[in-house]
Amino acid sequence: MSDAVIPAKIADKVETPFRRFVSEFAESKVALGALVVFIIIALLAIFAPWITPQNPYDLAELDIMDGRMEPGTVGGAGFTYWLGTDDQGRDMLSGIIYVLRISLTVGAGSALIACLIGASLGLLAAYAGGRTDSVIMRLVDLQLSFPTILAALMILAFLGKGIMNVVIALVLVEWAYYARTVRGTALVERRREYIEAAQCLALPTHRVLFRHLLPNCLPPLIVVGTMQVARAIALEATLSFLGLGVPITEPSLGLLIANGYEYMLSGKYWISFYPGIALLITIVAINLVGDQLRDVLNPRLKK
Repeated sequence: MSDAVIPAKIADKVETPFRRFVSEFAESKVALGALVVFIIIALLAIFAPWITPQNPYDLAELDIMDGRMEPGTVGGAGFTYWLGTDDQGRDMLSGIIYVLRISLTVGAGSALIACLIGASLGLLAAYAGGRTDSVIMRLVDLQLSFPTILAALMILAFLGKGIMNVVIALVLVEWAYYARTVRGTALVERRREYIEAAQCLALPTHRVLFRHLLPNCLPPLIVVGTMQVARAIALEATLSFLGLGVPITEPSLGLLIANGYEYMLSGKYWISFYPGIALLITIVAINLVGDQLRDVLNPRLKK
């Protein structure tokens, strides 16, 4: 009997940190609802080809006679356009679900690459100190001194349109946030006993940085990364709206909004309105999840 009880107690202790994290995150019903909304959005984007009634970017499935139909109208293809159609006869609901893949991919991809670059430079600056720290932080200060959207516009004006070019531009304007965040945390952690012990053992620098120092910088890094995904999605939408983002053959939410802008005054509000609502819901959901992660991972900042 006692032999069966002891492993159960040990298992409870092992699972306690994860259970505590889940329970503390679930304390906010708003954040929990936002997480569910974001998961639904991500699943819609992943399974878009199988759940949408139309591939809005397959010319064979489009009918120009269905252009600019109001929401709830039955089209020539026999199905209902619940959110209406655009000027090319594309189903707006299908279009929004399809372009979510581009928006989420660009936002998450650029944030991940910027995180890898920024976190590495931040760790190096805090650990090396001296001239290395000064050079890296001057680059960070220089980057943060420019308005983000202006810097991204300048980069894309040089590189041109394209998904990869947008990702490069977003990485170049985002990495500094990660570098500053990680450096601030790493400066505190590098004075801990475990770092001094690793140095006394003459461990390689990369092992000290990424195996010992980085894991203790993850909580603020996760929070900043979550916020930056939402920021990257908003920046990409802005760039695409201005005509310097993704190409028309691989549109995002920003380009959908731009396509319907000229029809707003003529009463065809749905062409821009519903993509704008989808963009708003996506960004708000990610930000609410990030806010709760900040409160859970750093209780001192909890409201």
